[in-house]
Amino acid sequence: MRLAQVFIAIAIAIAQSGPSTVEDRIRAVETGLMPAVVLKGRPVPRHTIEERMKALHVRGVSIAVIHNYEIDWAKGYGLADLESKRAVTAETLFQAGSISKPVAAVGAMTLVEQGKLKLDDDVNSYLKEWKVPENEFTKQQEVTLRRLLSHTAGLTVHGFPGYEAGTAVPTTVEVLDGKKPANTAAIRVDILPGTQYRYSGGGYTVAQLMMAEATGRPFAEFMHQAVLEKAGMRQSTYEQPLPAGLVGVAASGYRSNGDAVPGKYHTYPEMAATGLWTTASDLARFAIEIQKSREGRSNKILKQATVEEMLREQKQGYGLGFGVSVRDGTKEFGHGGADEGFQAVLSATVDGRGFVVMTNSDNGQRLADEIALAIAAAYGWPNKPRERETISLSTENLAKFAGEYEASRIGRVQVRVVDDHLAISIPEQGEMALYPEAADVFFSLGRGVPDLKFSRDEAGAVTGFTGGNVTARRVK
Repeated sequence: MRLAQVFIAIAIAIAQSGPSTVEDRIRAVETGLMPAVVLKGRPVPRHTIEERMKALHVRGVSIAVIHNYEIDWAKGYGLADLESKRAVTAETLFQAGSISKPVAAVGAMTLVEQGKLKLDDDVNSYLKEWKVPENEFTKQQEVTLRRLLSHTAGLTVHGFPGYEAGTAVPTTVEVLDGKKPANTAAIRVDILPGTQYRYSGGGYTVAQLMMAEATGRPFAEFMHQAVLEKAGMRQSTYEQPLPAGLVGVAASGYRSNGDAVPGKYHTYPEMAATGLWTTASDLARFAIEIQKSREGRSNKILKQATVEEMLREQKQGYGLGFGVSVRDGTKEFGHGGADEGFQAVLSATVDGRGFVVMTNSDNGQRLADEIALAIAAAYGWPNKPRERETISLSTENLAKFAGEYEASRIGRVQVRVVDDHLAISIPEQGEMALYPEAADVFFSLGRGVPDLKFSRDEAGAVTGFTGGNVTARRVK
């Protein structure tokens, strides 16, 4: 290669790697938040973390970025607790929600490697205190650990609301049978196991009992020794309720409007499904161990072949514990999480990149999406906002949609005109801009937010709208 070509190659590599110092990269992220959807042909809006936290009523956020198989930086923003004015730091504990699942799945796979559990055996051959009730579906196909970890076991109960401070907390078996004080239905098979993906926190609660019984130890104790300690997650715990010694470093949860969760946070006896307390840095260490294990470079917990199996898609973009996908030819793995007053995201690639965003807000996912795009831009990663085209509607035409609507699952919402678009105000979620794609169809700039299609009567007056699983009728 000629000298000029070498210089060009170096220049390209530097450009793709983003800002040259850690401080530069941090600053680029902090000032580069952008919406998940942008308007084609218009400048992409950029905001600071502080601006978006204020707009979304997010009290605190913690970020850790993985670069070249290492934590490049970790930092906290805002408040862990509004009442005491305690700041978020890189050591602040957050509830991880469903990110608990891939960590728990790694624990289950350690028992598979040890021969204490098998992926494809009937789970009832291992369960002792409680067994999956037999019915017409289980007689045809068995509930197996593989199916539990991949959400293909046909089990019910999507997620868990947890238990407010001061209320009774059920045992694992009471949760499984839906018996008081459990606040969710009994966990049962109601579709043929192995035939379809259907997200089930209930399935992970069955796996939790399996792991405890297979080891003869409480689940939280087993996970600490088998996974957390070995991954370097020394500040993390599955213990529920949170041990008194950790209360001073734990974040308090907040609603979408900024109000505090009563009692600061809920207790989750469904530990494998949603009970992990952790930090952004600890989850980053976990992801790095998975990345290195897959390459045979650091198998502190699992063998290379086991990790490869966990990252292999079973059905509909889900492996064993992890969501899996491919972007620009590179496999990605991760998970999102949401407990009462907390939302978080873990996203990583098999080639040593990734990030963790943890928040103490029910609006945290929206903020995490914008932070993810800022990280990608700062590091030169292939993740960009989606472009959508908007049409021009006159102020007179836009005004026809303004008013008050009664929406299913949400309640009363307000729609008003703002410049060249609409804005919808949703209880507990704040205001969201809506841009016209067609005469009666509007879209927002958020990820995963359904388009709204407005309906009219025979005279052309707007009568309501539909979007996703929400139907609304106009009341004013």
